[in-house]
Amino acid sequence: MAMDTIILAIIIGTLAAIVYSLRILVLLERRISKIDYNLERIVSKVASEEQKIESEEMKIEKVVGRRK
Repeated sequence: MAMDTIILAIIIGTLAAIVYSLRILVLLERRISKIDYNLERIVSKVASEEQKIESEEMKIEKVVGRRK
């Protein structure tokens, strides 16, 4: 009878550890998802700023090119 109780306790402990690990994995996945979303926003902002800079650069080159 004592051996059955020990085996049952080990099984329940193992299941609890698995559930806890899955919880941690879900939380980490959510964090990674938020980080990924923020990185995408930053990249899109940088790309739009880069396009603005390139268009200004082209305007300046046109003005400077006409003067020569």
